[in-house]
Amino acid sequence: MHPKALLVRTALNASAHVAPGPTGRAVFHLFVRPLGRARVRPAEERLMGAARVDRIRVGRKEAVTYAWGDGERPVLLVHGWSSRASRLAAFAEALLARGYSPIAFDAPGNGDATGRASNILEYREIIRELHARHGDFDAVVAHSFGVVASLFALRDGVRTRRFVGIAGVGSFGLLTAAFRAMSGFGERALAAMRRHVERQLAPEEPGVWGHFDASWRPEDLGAPLLLIHDETDDLVPLAHAHVIRKAHGARARLVVTQGLGHRRILTDPQVVAEAVEFVVGGPGPADAPTVPAEAGSR
Repeated sequence: MHPKALLVRTALNASAHVAPGPTGRAVFHLFVRPLGRARVRPAEERLMGAARVDRIRVGRKEAVTYAWGDGERPVLLVHGWSSRASRLAAFAEALLARGYSPIAFDAPGNGDATGRASNILEYREIIRELHARHGDFDAVVAHSFGVVASLFALRDGVRTRRFVGIAGVGSFGLLTAAFRAMSGFGERALAAMRRHVERQLAPEEPGVWGHFDASWRPEDLGAPLLLIHDETDDLVPLAHAHVIRKAHGARARLVVTQGLGHRRILTDPQVVAEAVEFVVGGPGPADAPTVPAEAGSR
């Protein structure tokens, strides 16, 4: 660990005992800061250049939105952490070819959006605004952190016909445990962060921290889910997919891939095709296994 980072960790762990408020705010700012800005890849440039670009105000920051198609049959694409909308270009292209109208955004601190950080509450605000602009979604296709953020919004008035979660975060408990292991913060410092979120960022929603998990009020979604997760994912372990599948029961189907990891899964042709067929209305949970199905090496 860099000496400066070690010093910050030591100071915040110590201050959690005597000044939990400032400590919680400081740890939160570290927790919500993406690890750099992803750039548009050459393979994504053509699609992104054809998008209709707009912006959504999020506090003092602006998210950048992208839209394609004629506006009919909207499908929301939600990127993950330290990512950007263009990473879901393969899904946008395939959906366009089937007559859908993909919509995506760069969250604050990501892609071309302003700001240096984002959080699940800001994702929800953006998704709510896009729902207000475009109406009910035919589907939501989300990746990584975008999965848990989308499910949070979908339990709060946003509506979709189908949901596809790829390499999705399903448990905030597992997420914060990973953050704790990486950062070295103690339980007092993390508890201070949780109190900061609940008291300062969402005081009108008591216990909001517990609402972030996919297991909270899953019946509110009311839509079938297709979950795709790679067994070799080293950033979001497969255990997260099992959390989501278990929470949503018979509505959810989990497909487990091999050898795609956390990022290549977004460009794998078979994964893209399977997700789009599910959006169109192919096999759903009613006529497919609800236990993990081996998709084989790809």
